[in-house]
Amino acid sequence: MAAEVKKEIQLEVAHVLFIDIVGYSKLSINEQRAVADELTTIVRGSDQYQKAEAAGRLIKIPTGDGMALVFYTSQEAPAQCAVEISRALKEHPRLQLRMGVHSGPVSGVIDVNGHADLAGAGLNIAQRVMSCGDARHILLSKHVAEDLEEYEQWRPLLHDLGACEVKHGVRVTIVSLYTDEVGNPQLPKKFQAMKKHSARMRWAVTTAGLLALAVIVAGIAIFSRYRVRSTVAVPEKSIAVMPFENRNRDSDDAYFAEGIQDEILTRLSKIADLKVISRTSTQHYKSAPENLPEIARQLGVAHILEGSVQKSGDSVRVNVQLIKAASHSHLWADTFDRKLTDIFSVESEVAKAIADQLRAKLTGREEQIVAAKPTDNPEAYDAYLRGLAYSLKAANSSINALGAQKYLREAVRLDPKFALAWALLSFVEARGYVTTNLQPTVALREEARQAAETALTLQPNLGEAVFAKGYYYYSCLKDYDTALRYFEQARQFLPNSSRIPESLAKVARRRGQWDRSESYFNEAERLDPRNVSLLVEHAGSYKCLRRFPEALRKYDQVLDITPDDLDTIEGKALIAQAEGDLPRAAALLTQLHPYTVYWRNVYQAILERRPEPAIPRLKEVLAKPDPALGYVNGEQRFWLGWAQDVAGDHAAAQESWRQARSELESFLKEQPDNYNLIGFLALANMGLGDKTAALALAERAIAANPIEKDAMEGPASIDILARVAAGTGEPDRAIAALQKLLLIPYEGAVPTANVPLTPALLRLDPMFDPLRNDPRFQKLAESGARKTGDK
Repeated sequence: MAAEVKKEIQLEVAHVLFIDIVGYSKLSINEQRAVADELTTIVRGSDQYQKAEAAGRLIKIPTGDGMALVFYTSQEAPAQCAVEISRALKEHPRLQLRMGVHSGPVSGVIDVNGHADLAGAGLNIAQRVMSCGDARHILLSKHVAEDLEEYEQWRPLLHDLGACEVKHGVRVTIVSLYTDEVGNPQLPKKFQAMKKHSARMRWAVTTAGLLALAVIVAGIAIFSRYRVRSTVAVPEKSIAVMPFENRNRDSDDAYFAEGIQDEILTRLSKIADLKVISRTSTQHYKSAPENLPEIARQLGVAHILEGSVQKSGDSVRVNVQLIKAASHSHLWADTFDRKLTDIFSVESEVAKAIADQLRAKLTGREEQIVAAKPTDNPEAYDAYLRGLAYSLKAANSSINALGAQKYLREAVRLDPKFALAWALLSFVEARGYVTTNLQPTVALREEARQAAETALTLQPNLGEAVFAKGYYYYSCLKDYDTALRYFEQARQFLPNSSRIPESLAKVARRRGQWDRSESYFNEAERLDPRNVSLLVEHAGSYKCLRRFPEALRKYDQVLDITPDDLDTIEGKALIAQAEGDLPRAAALLTQLHPYTVYWRNVYQAILERRPEPAIPRLKEVLAKPDPALGYVNGEQRFWLGWAQDVAGDHAAAQESWRQARSELESFLKEQPDNYNLIGFLALANMGLGDKTAALALAERAIAANPIEKDAMEGPASIDILARVAAGTGEPDRAIAALQKLLLIPYEGAVPTANVPLTPALLRLDPMFDPLRNDPRFQKLAESGARKTGDK
């Protein structure tokens, strides 16, 4: 087709249908040609195929035993095309197909024969989704299914199968599409095998359990006069609030349903007599899941609250039902029809009714909190809910931080007395400051302080305001003693909040108290057992300690909850790099969107000493720099120079580093304490051969965040110094720095993507090439780093 030979494929999100002829290899050559022609005829007869082809928005890629159809029209197109093909197959009984659908980034070039050749996560995952099925199966990735669920006509066709392990041990969540007429309602053989394996494992566990039980019973019989066996029961006064269903057809209103759910949950969580599971642990479930007893067991609760929200103009309908999970019995349900101006009364009434049903005792202060009305301005509250939705997104990114900041600023502009909005604005800005997802300027730090103080002045006993003030001291000032006082004070107002022990864990590791930090993380996970961000943070601690097997187990916990979580897959890839397993790292990184994590891919290419393919992509990104990224654009320019230098194009590298230096220096006045910025500026000057400036900047970065003040990130500047010293002919300083770094835990410098240096990385990283012939370096590179987590 014309599009195949004329269009050079740019990186773009596409919607892929992967088709495979089952049993193709067992056919004779003539039979293979016949079924391939038959498949082509059926596919070309599809209405979706014809529409996309006529619009020039389709690419067809033959795969030998099938084909891939890459649609650039709509997310529904490949699923609808699969349905049309499945219907047509009734007239072609000898043609057995299986199909897989996924949406994701796809890129490629025209090959030497003039044919289109595709690559990218969109195509790879579609193929892996398909590989989980048998003849007649139409399988979708969870991502595609969630998109289709927005359309009512698709919902009855979608059947969740769970996670399936595919190539390289990656797990993807699969949804089967079928009706009485299309698709295959049978469970795929891979899932049947998994069920049998699980059954065998359960039998083995049961047998072992019975043997263990026999020993226990014997022990009880002997010691029964002295001991009484006790069991730990799930607290009766415990509840998890499931995501509220958005009944509006417009998905743009989803923030409103999320906000109502979170506000009800927040009011409940402030009742000390209740155990309330955080939203971050429930957000990955459906609005009305079927397996309530299992979900309740996973979360450690006795009750589940389900709900739905429908907004129309200035009116809103909220449906809620309280369910006893073990028996699926409904304890209470109600429907509230209110004006938007009266939405707070719904949140208060629901929280009070649940507390009554669970017979929770409320103090006078708690009754006031449950009944509180945070603002009288409905427009301010709507802006707050939009900002809240951005702040609750799993990905802690610049886009989400900027979105939250924008709407929360609007909320407090509309109602300057909105204490809850001030508190959340301060937290978002303080978190953006420490993660650099917002530009860490003096002005931002001051705005975070003012927002926290305004919230506390308006409502001195507002738990969120107390917490925000503590987070400001932690993130912006690194004043950990003061932060701890505020966090401990916030506990009494937020008894069910996992953010308190999580923040205490973060403070402890900044102080180098790694064991205490782990204890706090464990406490936070008991309150919030399926909080993906919390689990990732805990994995990050293990990564800093170079306790990579434990970090990988935490990442696997995350993937059990969100099997396609790209940040977690990236984390596993970084550990593979740190362990020197570049093939495993490469296999994992192929699943990542190359624009969002391209520096990880570039570092992989640099470690492999094959950076040439990464250079055009970096140039494309830098051709249209995003102003919102600020100094990060200068970092990206440094990466381009490094890739060019390793590729042997030294003149181009020098030009890139000159531009990087210029861009980074322009931000230094507003961000004089940004040690990440200063570190990259030191590396750029090293590349340009300015030894004096490079070493001075490396020392300045160390002074801006000394290891004595920050045991987690402080050593990263020493990491930069080691690189600069190696690159500027100061081997003694480089070796001394490396000897120190290999003995301590820390979050690595950005060139290693936040992984601490390891002997494997010393062997692979080109920045240490000037030290290769030094016996002291060779000894470090061949040694095993001390187990920093051991005592």
